[in-house]
This record gives sequence, structure tokens and C-alpha cells, in this order.
Amino acid sequence: MEKIPEKEMEEVKEIFADYGLSPASQDLIALELSKDKHKWVDFMMKFELGLEKPDPRRARNSALTIGISYAVGGLIPLTGYIFTDNPQSGLLISAIITVVCLFIFGFFKSKVTGQPMIKGALKVTFIGIIAAASAFFIAKLISK
Repeated sequence: MEKIPEKEMEEVKEIFADYGLSPASQDLIALELSKDKHKWVDFMMKFELGLEKPDPRRARNSALTIGISYAVGGLIPLTGYIFTDNPQSGLLISAIITVVCLFIFGFFKSKVTGQPMIKGALKVTFIGIIAAASAFFIAKLISK
């Protein structure tokens, strides 16, 4: 907004054009809005980018949710090692459990987001396998 205000004003006008306002009304609203930089930023965040100002009261709940998810997500691959005596068996069981969990997560994620469930589950599983394989091979390279 400070470097190219004309472009940002055009974006404001486009938003109001989508609502059917006349070009004169679009110019007037964009000009008035640009007079208060804070309100202009808030408007652009909400209507151009679709972002809301974060609620500071939700920070604790968000942190807890992220922390618990991270802990549970980290424990899932470790379960393979808990039930075996040697690392090779643990790795195999861990890989199987992780792939199954990725598939289940992808399935439910796709269901919630309205995507095709099997396709979404396979996509999440495939991305997870690629990420895990990359980490495994990078660790192998580094440990030599």
C-alpha cells in the first residue's frame, strides 16, 4: 500500500465492482478507505485475502491443539519400536502403521473438505511416504 497505492486502490475497486457498485462509487469508497491506513489494511486482509484478525483469546487453545497433535503425530511412528526387539522390525512396523494412519487421516481430511475421499487419502499417503523417504535418505547421507 505504501509502494504501489494505485494498484491497491484498483483492487479495492475490483472488490466493489463485484458487488455491482458504479465506477464513481468505487472511486469514492477506495479514496475514503485509503485515508486510514489501518482500516485499509484490515479491509484488504479480510476482503482481498480472506484473512481475519487473530483472536488473542484463542492462542492458548491453538497452542494446545498444535502441541497435542504434534505429540500424538510423533508417537504414532514410535509405536513400531515399542512392540519389537530389533530396529529393523521396528522400522517395518512403524512404516506400516504410519502409512495406514496417513491414509486414514487423508480419508477424513478429504471428507471434511469435500474432496474425493479415496483420491485425497492416497494423495496424503503418497506425500507422507515421499517426505519420510526423503528424511530417511538424507539421514543416511549425513550419517556416513
